[in-house]
Formats: sequence, C-alpha cells, structure tokens
Amino acid sequence: MKIGIVCPYSWDVPGGVQFHIRDLADYFIRLGHEVSVLAPADDDTPLPPYVVSAGRAVPVPYNGSVARLNFGFLSAARVRRWLHDGAFDVIHIHEPTSPSLGLLACWAAQGPIVATFHTSNPRSRAMIAAYSILQAALEKISARIAVSEYARRTLVEHLGGDAVVIPNGVDVDFFAKAEPKPEWQGDTIGFIGRIDEPRKGLPVLMKALPTILAARPQTRLLVAGRGDAEEAVESLPEEMRSRVEFLGMVSDQDKARLLRSVDLYVAPNTGGESFGIILVEALSAGAPVLASDLDAFAQVLDQGAAGELFTNEDADALAESALRLLGDPERREALRARGSAHVRRYDWSTVGADILSVYETVTAGAAAVAADEPAGGTGGLRARLGLARD
Repeated sequence: MKIGIVCPYSWDVPGGVQFHIRDLADYFIRLGHEVSVLAPADDDTPLPPYVVSAGRAVPVPYNGSVARLNFGFLSAARVRRWLHDGAFDVIHIHEPTSPSLGLLACWAAQGPIVATFHTSNPRSRAMIAAYSILQAALEKISARIAVSEYARRTLVEHLGGDAVVIPNGVDVDFFAKAEPKPEWQGDTIGFIGRIDEPRKGLPVLMKALPTILAARPQTRLLVAGRGDAEEAVESLPEEMRSRVEFLGMVSDQDKARLLRSVDLYVAPNTGGESFGIILVEALSAGAPVLASDLDAFAQVLDQGAAGELFTNEDADALAESALRLLGDPERREALRARGSAHVRRYDWSTVGADILSVYETVTAGAAAVAADEPAGGTGGLRARLGLARD
C-alpha cells in the first residue's frame, strides 16, 4: 500500500505527534508498505529518507503550548505537488483542524482520507469559531481516529461526527530492553519534558522537592528536556539545587536508559493532555509512575492500578506520594509488574495493526464506491469502523 502521512508540526522540534508519526511510518515500512511523510522542517534539518519537507514552520501559541506550523500559498503548492507525485492509496492527516499542512492536504486531496485527532481541549474557542471554515475539509474525511476518549470528546463537542479511539503507540521492547545507566541509579526521580512549558508541571515538582529532600536528602531529580535550567531551580533553596541534574535534550536511547534507571518517574503535568505517551514509555521501561490525576493520565494508568495518581497541581500531595513510594520498594515492584503487563496494549504490534485495518476499510470502501457496489458506500464504511453518522 502507498501511504501518505501529513505531520502538522515541525519535524525538527520533537513532540508527541511527531514521535507518533515517525514510529507509525517505521512500523509500516517494516511491513513492506511505501510511506511518505510530509512535514514542516528547516532547510538544514537532517530528515529520514521517507520525510519530505514542506518548508520552514512558524511558532504559533496553541493549546497551552507553542506549535510550529506551516501554512500559506507556497505550502499549499508543496502539498499539491506531494499528493500528485505520491499517488497514494490512502492519505493519513494528523490534526486536520490545525492551521497547517493537514488542513491544506484535506482541501487538496482526493480519494480515501484518514484523520487522527490528538488534541484534548474542552473549551477551544478557536475550533468553534473556525467550524464553518473547517467543515468543507472535514466532510472529505473517510474515517476519523482519536488517540483517546478525551480527544474524541473534543472532536464530538466542537465539530460533530465521531471517531474510533486508537491510542498512541510505543515500541515496548525498545524501552523494556534498554540498559540502565549506573550513574542514574539509586534514589532517583525522573522527569522528561519541556522545562520551560508550565503545563508540563516541572514547577509543581520543584515546589514539592524541598519536602522530599528534607525527608530523603540523598534523593536526586534527573530532568531531561529543553529549557532554562537556572530559571527552573530558582524557587529551590540554594543548598538543594545540587540535587537536581539537568541532562538537556536526550536521544531516544538515553531516554529509554533514563526511564530504566530511575526509582520513580513523576509526570506532574497540569493540563492540555489528551493521552500521555511519556507514561506509556515509562511503563514500558518498567519505571514506577506517579502522575497528576488528569483524566487522560488516569485512563493510561488504568485508573491508578498501573501507576499512582496525585491531585493535579497539589505539590504537597505529590511530595507525600513520592516519599511513600520511594520508601516502599515492594510497592514500586508491584507497580513495575502491573505496568509492564498493562502497557502491552499500546505496543505498535497492536496499535499499528488497528490503524492499518482502518486504512484497508476506507480503501475497500472507496473501491466499492468507484465500482458502484451497493454493499459498500459511506454508511456501511462508517458502520464497519464503529463510527456515528455526521
């Protein structure tokens, strides 16, 4: 199958959507499919052979973060050329409502289109305001996927229609087989995320850290991610700042090794999360997880069975839970065992197969419509995917 995938966000600025698309493309290529990914990227960015650059992106505030998007006449021309040259059997557009390549591809593409919705935002005024503009593009979509129930709810409430829920995927064995790094072991807490983005929750963790260090002064916090390290620790007493080690951006290999090494992984995110891929990666690596009780995080952690939850933005609750877990090796081992079993449902062997089934369904439906077969058609297609009518 010839598969075209559209990434809305800049390839050279790592994020959950980009990682999802990269791993999905790798999965399909391993199965023997032809895959091309169209993504914004700076001219000097080294790209995998299957990625086609649509040009440089511009930063735009979006859903509590800053997204690097690509839009305009030149981008539209590049989208049309990519679609023409690719002659794809199916187009898979991620975040088709964002003002980027996905929306342009929706307008320009012909044939079967699958769209994945990643965003969870129950009060998106921008999405509501843009409904009339988006509707013509969204009507061309053959099948909709949401990465979580909360992303599906955002779609339903703002744009109508429905979606089948297929979560983000992860290569479980890649994380499970990583070698721990000795210098990252022993009374360590891990955090991975953009440290200059408040919704990732590092300020909440920093507020909890003095309580944790007062009870367990040997504990270290390992922080991996982009941002200003000095600004991140300015709220800490000076004598405690040496207990925080900033690793900067880390490779995929080192991320896996970090998650395999720490005694506890903390995800203190405060909002704007529709899934929580870092939780899945941590569970895959066998890290005991402590996360804020966001709805999406609770779902990934099986409502607290595969990892513990604390009250969102409550630094005292975070500190209390972290201290209890750090002092209870048996509980941490139980979480490792439960998490390692639970996370298998997110492996690409399952997630990728589900997405491929959607592709096969929409391409079969398109072929049936082209042949004027009465058993096919949109109604039957949506029923087979378990989707409601628009």
